[in-house]
Amino acid sequence: MKFMKLGSRSDTFYTAESVRTISSEVSSDLIIQVKGTRYLLHKFPLLSKCLRLQRLCSESSDSPQHQIVQLPDFPGGVEAFELCAKFCYGITITLSAYNIVAARSAAEYLQMTEDVEKGNLIYKLDVFFNSCILNGWKDSIVTLQTTKALPLWSEDLTVSSRCIEAIASKALSHPSKVSLSHSHSRRLRNDVSSYNETESLRHKSTSKGWWAEDLADLSIDLYWRTMMAIKSGGKTPSNLIGDALKIYASRWLPNIRKNVHNVKRETESDSDSDSASEVNSKHRLLLESIVSLLPAEKGAVSCSFLFKLLKAANILNASASSKVELATRVGLQLEEATVNDLLIRSVSKSTNDMMYEVDLVMTILEQFMLQGQSPPTSPPRSRLAVERRRSRSAENINFEFQESRRSSSASHSSKLMVAKLVDRYLQEVARDVNLALSKFIAIAETIPDFARHDHDDLYRAIDIYLKAHPELSKSERKRLCRILDCKKLSMEACMHAAQNELLPLRVVVQVLFFEQARAAAAGGKVSDMPSNIKALLTAHGIDPSKHTAPLSTTTSIHADDNWSVSGFKSPKSTTRNPTLRMKLAEDDLDENVVPRDEIGRTSKFKGLGLPTQPKRMFSKLWATNRSATEKN
Repeated sequence: MKFMKLGSRSDTFYTAESVRTISSEVSSDLIIQVKGTRYLLHKFPLLSKCLRLQRLCSESSDSPQHQIVQLPDFPGGVEAFELCAKFCYGITITLSAYNIVAARSAAEYLQMTEDVEKGNLIYKLDVFFNSCILNGWKDSIVTLQTTKALPLWSEDLTVSSRCIEAIASKALSHPSKVSLSHSHSRRLRNDVSSYNETESLRHKSTSKGWWAEDLADLSIDLYWRTMMAIKSGGKTPSNLIGDALKIYASRWLPNIRKNVHNVKRETESDSDSDSASEVNSKHRLLLESIVSLLPAEKGAVSCSFLFKLLKAANILNASASSKVELATRVGLQLEEATVNDLLIRSVSKSTNDMMYEVDLVMTILEQFMLQGQSPPTSPPRSRLAVERRRSRSAENINFEFQESRRSSSASHSSKLMVAKLVDRYLQEVARDVNLALSKFIAIAETIPDFARHDHDDLYRAIDIYLKAHPELSKSERKRLCRILDCKKLSMEACMHAAQNELLPLRVVVQVLFFEQARAAAAGGKVSDMPSNIKALLTAHGIDPSKHTAPLSTTTSIHADDNWSVSGFKSPKSTTRNPTLRMKLAEDDLDENVVPRDEIGRTSKFKGLGLPTQPKRMFSKLWATNRSATEKN
């Protein structure tokens, strides 16, 4: 890093009885009070270079021999004042990126301009700043960081804005054209030599995103301004912007690299001097700023990273606009997600609330299905209050993102992948006893019918939901099962469904019907159905001469949720599980299926012989299936 030395005399400042003074044969005639520290100095060297001190001394009514000057609001404190005082005495001072902001602010405060004396401190500092600080990469970053101590002075002196412009211009250049610090240059050389392969890899390691790690040292407000300047240059690929944001989030968002659900706990444990709410507010501002910097292009950041931000936003109670924007971006690349990504824990402590944020996932799914459609004329983000001051270029980000969504469209293969993802997600959230039936059905129905080649995973989710919600009424179970297409169930799923005591009878009947039709078709011809099945179908309003329409138009699995038919294949298990008999007896009293006044007049039910007939019907059905399979 660059530095500049001014003056040639040795330092003779010393402290005596809590008073700072300078060794001199001439007695002091000026007392300056700077933030609790008293200085015994001399008028001549100070007043000859400081216009402010000249004016204050001329206005003072104190004795000319010991005038007292109060400087309570001196920028930079006693360290900055001593730099200026030593410069006036000709004592050697060293200036660098670490103290130039304080020194420049102090010199401005004391009015050490060229009008007072040629070659004054302000002039020398400006030359050093323009020729050395702004030309150095690390110098510019360090100087920008120090502006946090004096934000108002830095803005008035345009130090912050000029540093940001210099950093942005260098980030858009190849590092070979940038004056890097010795340590940073050595790090780049090590990165290149570690590959020790082709020139393309060397070029990649030194030319793409080389600046992201250094910028991650900035505080969020300075980082936001710097990234906006880099983005406005229009030369940085969106994926590099995304990588830089990921690096910054990993450094500053608590524990995002490990488990984002520990954010709240960590912020509370780390709040020694500040309250937990203040720490959460700081992290919330940081997260919302990162969200506002996300590139509009699809795929600029990974889906996994977006989900981590979304989970953090949920825990930190970020603004609704940030959540909606993240959910929309996730929806554009939902096919990249995993079940664990979708499992967004609820932060509510109420025992009646859901375990997972299902509504948020519903929003994501809706955004996924909206791809290729025109966005609303007034995007949700523009209607919501944005808590952060944003530049004009930042306001255009949402419009660019909406245009990106309109130009993209979910492919057929991505919808097939999302359908599998949603069904496995439903298997996980189905265990939540507080998950409403309407929400379960709504999520399942967001997937178009063509996207599900089979309904085995959906059936598994329904089975888990029925087990976790035994209090469901018969009508609710029927409503749930309407989303299931029995024609898309595998043989194994059909055999399990036919013996599932939790399913409504109508579903069991349809499973039997389609399995019989499938077995007959596999044998090369469609045989007539047994009379007892015909009677059962007719009694429930199903025409056995026609194919029944489907009932719908629309991770890891725990060991006890896996279903198989191994327990249903032996005759003994069939005897112990008179499922259909129970279903028929139960539904005979269901007026929604067969009115009570029709029960006594329906001879078909008498002909079925409920105590014994179901067993014979299952035996005949499975025998037909086996014979059809053997023919193949």
